[in-house]
Amino acid sequence: MARQYCGAVGKRANCQVAVSVHAATDTASCPLHRQLFLPEEWATEPARCARAAALADIGHREKRRLAIDLIDELATWDLTVPVVVADAAYGTSTPFRLALEHRGLGYVVALTGKEVAHGEAEEPFWPAYGGLGPPTLPRYRTPHQAVSRLAMDTPATGFAKVTWREGSKGRMTSRFALLRVRPAGKQALRAAQEAAGGRNCWDGVLPVQTVVVEWPDGETAPTGFWITNLPTGTPLGSLVRWAKMRWRIEHDYRELKHGLGLDHFEGRTWRGWHHHVTLVTAVQAFLTFHRNDPKVPTPA
Repeated sequence: MARQYCGAVGKRANCQVAVSVHAATDTASCPLHRQLFLPEEWATEPARCARAAALADIGHREKRRLAIDLIDELATWDLTVPVVVADAAYGTSTPFRLALEHRGLGYVVALTGKEVAHGEAEEPFWPAYGGLGPPTLPRYRTPHQAVSRLAMDTPATGFAKVTWREGSKGRMTSRFALLRVRPAGKQALRAAQEAAGGRNCWDGVLPVQTVVVEWPDGETAPTGFWITNLPTGTPLGSLVRWAKMRWRIEHDYRELKHGLGLDHFEGRTWRGWHHHVTLVTAVQAFLTFHRNDPKVPTPA
């Protein structure tokens, strides 16, 4: 328990936060693994952790690192991960995306649109050395822009209508486009320099990645952004389907919380929290199985 951002209330509050990994299809999802997030202030108070019965070897881990730890543990279960999807809390993290790439995992993860990038066609140049100080480093001639700004410059002909599922009120359809950009910013710059062997070895070129942009009819600006490392030939419809897959997880999370009592736990122990969510997850898995399993035919 600590004062931290709570998605249920949309602001900071005293709450417990967990990181979870789910298996999802178009029709159902189920939590596979989750772990309670230990706030940084708890890691410096062993007595406090002992009172909550937190495991001795559990320390503070950033949420993105905790998510990767869970994925690594799931890998030992011989599960095949087709594509990783995540919200912008993880998608905006360059280290998180690189960790997925290093594990050979494809992803379609959300962005906020505020992330900065250069256009695919832009190339760096080497400024002339003035003779004083350290050698000059390559740079881009034009400043980077927000992904949302680059998306607004995409011509209308670059967007196509895609239907990704049937909703309660009809087919879910919107306009989407693929944007090829060079992510910039401190994290992207640091990652490119490290990949090249150091800032003095870097040629200044930022890697190109694909961003899926959603701009619904009637809106004055794009409303959704997702970055992916899937092959460039991946059909737009498939990318949109993966981008929208988080809806399934969020829908089932509402059932977990409001119907099955996931957020009803009021205890203060590490083990008690994990026991509670394990039981709730088992109930949800049972209900999901029977909801999607066709009834056995009976004689007329």
